[in-house]
Amino acid sequence: MPDSKRTASIGDIPQTLVGGGPVTTAILEIALRYAPRLIAVDSGADAILSEGKVPDRVVGDLDSISDRALEAFADVLCLISEQDSTDFAKALRTCPSPLTIAVGFIGARADHFLSVLTEMARTRAPVVLLGEEECICVLPPDLTLDLVAGTRVSLWPLGPASGVSSGLRWPIDGIDFDPATRTGTSNEATGAVTLTMRGDMVLLLPAAELPKLLSAMQSPPRGAGVVEV
Repeated sequence: MPDSKRTASIGDIPQTLVGGGPVTTAILEIALRYAPRLIAVDSGADAILSEGKVPDRVVGDLDSISDRALEAFADVLCLISEQDSTDFAKALRTCPSPLTIAVGFIGARADHFLSVLTEMARTRAPVVLLGEEECICVLPPDLTLDLVAGTRVSLWPLGPASGVSSGLRWPIDGIDFDPATRTGTSNEATGAVTLTMRGDMVLLLPAAELPKLLSAMQSPPRGAGVVEV
Protein backbone atom coordinates (compact mmCIF):
# COMPACT_ATOMS: atom_id res chain seq x y z
CA MET A 1 0.00 0.00 0.00
CA PRO A 2 1.48 3.41 -0.96
CA ASP A 3 2.86 5.57 1.82
CA SER A 4 0.74 8.72 1.46
CA LYS A 5 2.99 10.72 3.78
CA ARG A 6 6.06 9.87 1.72
CA THR A 7 4.25 10.73 -1.54
CA ALA A 8 3.17 14.10 -0.16
CA SER A 9 6.68 14.90 1.05
CA ILE A 10 8.24 14.04 -2.32
CA GLY A 11 5.78 16.40 -4.02
CA ASP A 12 7.01 19.21 -1.78
CA ILE A 13 10.65 18.89 -2.88
CA PRO A 14 11.99 21.22 -5.60
CA GLN A 15 13.02 19.17 -8.62
CA THR A 16 15.50 19.26 -11.46
CA LEU A 17 14.25 18.03 -14.83
CA VAL A 18 16.94 16.88 -17.23
CA GLY A 19 16.11 16.93 -20.94
CA GLY A 20 17.90 15.61 -23.98
CA GLY A 21 19.74 18.81 -24.88
CA PRO A 22 23.28 19.79 -23.87
CA VAL A 23 23.85 19.59 -20.10
CA THR A 24 27.19 20.24 -18.47
CA THR A 25 28.24 18.84 -15.11
CA ALA A 26 28.47 22.37 -13.70
CA ILE A 27 24.93 23.34 -14.76
CA LEU A 28 23.47 20.10 -13.43
CA GLU A 29 25.17 20.57 -10.08
CA ILE A 30 23.93 24.15 -9.81
CA ALA A 31 20.37 23.03 -10.52
CA LEU A 32 20.55 20.21 -7.96
CA ARG A 33 21.82 22.62 -5.32
CA TYR A 34 18.45 24.37 -5.43
CA ALA A 35 16.22 21.54 -6.65
CA PRO A 36 17.51 18.19 -5.33
CA ARG A 37 14.86 15.79 -6.63
CA LEU A 38 16.19 14.47 -9.96
CA ILE A 39 13.81 13.66 -12.83
CA ALA A 40 14.89 12.48 -16.28
CA VAL A 41 12.79 13.46 -19.27
CA ASP A 42 13.19 10.66 -21.84
CA SER A 43 16.75 10.81 -23.23
CA GLY A 44 17.77 13.11 -20.40
CA ALA A 45 18.27 9.80 -18.61
CA ASP A 46 21.43 9.29 -20.64
CA ALA A 47 22.90 12.57 -19.41
CA ILE A 48 22.11 11.53 -15.84
CA LEU A 49 23.65 8.12 -16.38
CA SER A 50 26.83 9.67 -17.77
CA GLU A 51 27.08 11.76 -14.58
CA GLY A 52 26.85 8.65 -12.43
CA LYS A 53 23.58 9.77 -10.83
CA VAL A 54 20.26 7.96 -10.34
CA PRO A 55 16.98 9.76 -11.09
CA ASP A 56 13.92 9.54 -8.90
CA ARG A 57 11.90 8.92 -12.06
CA VAL A 58 12.32 8.71 -15.85
CA VAL A 59 9.27 10.13 -17.63
CA GLY A 60 8.22 10.23 -21.28
CA ASP A 61 7.27 8.12 -24.25
CA LEU A 62 10.81 6.71 -23.98
CA ASP A 63 11.41 6.74 -27.72
CA SER A 64 14.80 8.47 -27.44
CA ILE A 65 16.39 6.91 -24.37
CA SER A 66 19.27 4.46 -24.90
CA ASP A 67 18.98 0.75 -24.12
CA ARG A 68 21.73 1.21 -21.54
CA ALA A 69 19.73 3.85 -19.64
CA LEU A 70 16.53 1.81 -19.96
CA GLU A 71 18.26 -1.09 -18.27
CA ALA A 72 20.00 1.01 -15.63
CA PHE A 73 16.82 2.82 -14.58
CA ALA A 74 14.27 0.07 -15.18
CA ASP A 75 12.87 0.43 -11.65
CA VAL A 76 11.96 4.10 -12.05
CA LEU A 77 10.59 4.22 -15.60
CA CYS A 78 7.30 6.04 -16.12
CA LEU A 79 6.17 5.27 -19.67
CA ILE A 80 3.47 7.58 -21.03
CA SER A 81 2.93 6.56 -24.62
CA GLU A 82 0.29 9.09 -25.70
CA GLN A 83 1.50 11.54 -28.34
CA ASP A 84 -0.81 14.48 -27.60
CA SER A 85 1.68 16.12 -25.25
CA THR A 86 5.45 16.57 -25.15
CA ASP A 87 7.73 14.68 -22.79
CA PHE A 88 8.30 17.94 -20.90
CA ALA A 89 4.54 18.29 -20.41
CA LYS A 90 4.30 14.66 -19.29
CA ALA A 91 7.00 15.28 -16.69
CA LEU A 92 5.32 18.39 -15.28
CA ARG A 93 1.99 16.58 -15.16
CA THR A 94 3.24 13.48 -13.39
CA CYS A 95 5.83 15.13 -11.13
CA PRO A 96 4.26 18.23 -9.57
CA SER A 97 6.64 20.36 -7.53
CA PRO A 98 6.72 23.77 -5.84
CA LEU A 99 9.74 24.60 -8.02
CA THR A 100 11.20 23.02 -11.13
CA ILE A 101 14.59 23.84 -12.63
CA ALA A 102 14.83 22.40 -16.13
CA VAL A 103 18.23 21.78 -17.74
CA GLY A 104 18.91 20.33 -21.16
CA PHE A 105 16.04 22.23 -22.79
CA ILE A 106 18.01 25.19 -24.18
CA GLY A 107 20.44 25.00 -27.07
CA ALA A 108 19.31 21.85 -28.85
CA ARG A 109 16.25 21.75 -31.13
CA ALA A 110 14.44 25.06 -31.53
CA ASP A 111 11.03 23.39 -31.89
CA HIS A 112 11.50 21.57 -28.57
CA PHE A 113 12.54 24.80 -26.86
CA LEU A 114 9.50 26.67 -28.19
CA SER A 115 7.16 23.88 -27.12
CA VAL A 116 8.63 24.06 -23.62
CA LEU A 117 7.90 27.80 -23.42
CA THR A 118 4.35 27.14 -24.60
CA GLU A 119 3.83 24.51 -21.91
CA MET A 120 5.23 26.82 -19.23
CA ALA A 121 2.78 29.53 -20.26
CA ARG A 122 -0.12 27.10 -20.48
CA THR A 123 0.36 25.56 -17.05
CA ARG A 124 1.90 28.53 -15.22
CA ALA A 125 3.93 25.97 -13.28
CA PRO A 126 6.85 27.50 -11.34
CA VAL A 127 9.58 26.50 -13.82
CA VAL A 128 12.97 28.03 -14.59
CA LEU A 129 14.96 26.90 -17.62
CA LEU A 130 18.69 26.99 -16.95
CA GLY A 131 21.44 26.93 -19.53
CA GLU A 132 25.06 28.02 -19.82
CA GLU A 133 24.16 31.60 -20.68
CA GLU A 134 20.63 32.23 -19.46
CA CYS A 135 17.91 31.44 -16.97
CA ILE A 136 14.38 31.79 -18.31
CA CYS A 137 10.87 31.82 -16.84
CA VAL A 138 7.36 32.87 -17.76
CA LEU A 139 6.70 35.89 -15.59
CA PRO A 140 4.16 35.66 -12.79
CA PRO A 141 1.80 38.65 -12.45
CA ASP A 142 4.21 40.37 -10.04
CA LEU A 143 7.95 39.91 -9.60
CA THR A 144 10.64 41.93 -7.83
CA LEU A 145 14.28 41.16 -8.65
CA ASP A 146 17.21 42.44 -6.61
CA LEU A 147 19.45 43.14 -9.61
CA VAL A 148 22.48 45.38 -9.90
CA ALA A 149 22.65 48.20 -12.43
CA GLY A 150 23.65 47.03 -15.89
CA THR A 151 22.18 43.52 -15.63
CA ARG A 152 20.58 42.45 -18.91
CA VAL A 153 16.82 42.00 -18.66
CA SER A 154 15.08 40.71 -21.78
CA LEU A 155 11.33 40.28 -22.21
CA TRP A 156 9.72 38.21 -24.95
CA PRO A 157 5.92 38.05 -25.28
CA LEU A 158 4.26 34.78 -26.21
CA GLY A 159 1.09 36.69 -27.10
CA PRO A 160 -0.41 40.10 -26.38
CA ALA A 161 1.02 41.40 -23.10
CA SER A 162 1.38 44.66 -21.21
CA GLY A 163 2.68 45.81 -17.87
CA VAL A 164 4.43 48.37 -15.73
CA SER A 165 7.98 48.36 -14.44
CA SER A 166 10.40 50.11 -12.17
CA GLY A 167 14.17 49.80 -12.26
CA LEU A 168 14.50 49.31 -16.03
CA ARG A 169 16.55 51.62 -18.23
CA TRP A 170 13.67 51.59 -20.71
CA PRO A 171 10.35 51.33 -18.78
CA ILE A 172 7.64 49.14 -20.29
CA ASP A 173 4.68 51.23 -19.07
CA GLY A 174 2.13 51.86 -21.81
CA ILE A 175 3.70 49.43 -24.30
CA ASP A 176 1.55 46.81 -25.99
CA PHE A 177 3.81 43.81 -26.51
CA ASP A 178 3.20 41.16 -29.13
CA PRO A 179 5.64 38.63 -30.66
CA ALA A 180 4.78 39.87 -34.16
CA THR A 181 5.16 43.57 -33.47
CA ARG A 182 6.95 44.57 -30.24
CA THR A 183 9.33 42.69 -27.97
CA GLY A 184 11.62 43.80 -25.16
CA THR A 185 15.04 42.28 -25.77
CA SER A 186 18.25 43.76 -24.36
CA ASN A 187 16.74 46.03 -21.73
CA GLU A 188 18.82 46.47 -18.59
CA ALA A 189 18.39 47.07 -14.89
CA THR A 190 19.21 50.36 -13.21
CA GLY A 191 18.90 48.61 -9.83
CA ALA A 192 16.19 46.46 -8.27
CA VAL A 193 13.52 45.68 -10.87
CA THR A 194 9.78 45.30 -10.30
CA LEU A 195 7.54 43.94 -13.05
CA THR A 196 3.76 43.74 -13.00
CA MET A 197 2.47 41.94 -16.07
CA ARG A 198 -0.72 40.98 -17.82
CA GLY A 199 -0.42 38.29 -20.49
CA ASP A 200 2.25 35.70 -21.19
CA MET A 201 5.72 37.23 -21.03
CA VAL A 202 9.02 35.34 -20.97
CA LEU A 203 11.83 36.77 -18.82
CA LEU A 204 15.43 36.08 -19.82
CA LEU A 205 18.29 36.86 -17.43
CA PRO A 206 21.99 35.94 -17.36
CA ALA A 207 22.46 32.47 -15.86
CA ALA A 208 24.43 33.98 -12.97
CA GLU A 209 21.20 35.63 -11.78
CA LEU A 210 19.55 32.26 -11.06
CA PRO A 211 19.72 32.65 -7.24
CA LYS A 212 18.03 36.05 -7.40
CA LEU A 213 15.36 34.79 -9.79
CA LEU A 214 14.58 31.78 -7.60
CA SER A 215 14.42 33.99 -4.51
CA ALA A 216 12.02 36.38 -6.26
CA MET A 217 9.78 33.58 -7.54
CA GLN A 218 9.41 32.14 -4.05
CA SER A 219 8.76 35.49 -2.32
CA PRO A 220 5.42 37.32 -2.05
CA PRO A 221 5.11 40.49 -4.15
CA ARG A 222 6.50 43.61 -2.50
CA GLY A 223 4.51 46.76 -1.92
CA ALA A 224 0.91 47.39 -1.06
CA GLY A 225 -2.07 47.78 -3.31
CA VAL A 226 -2.79 46.62 -6.84
CA VAL A 227 -1.09 48.12 -9.86
CA GLU A 228 -3.34 48.47 -12.87
CA VAL A 229 -1.74 47.36 -16.14
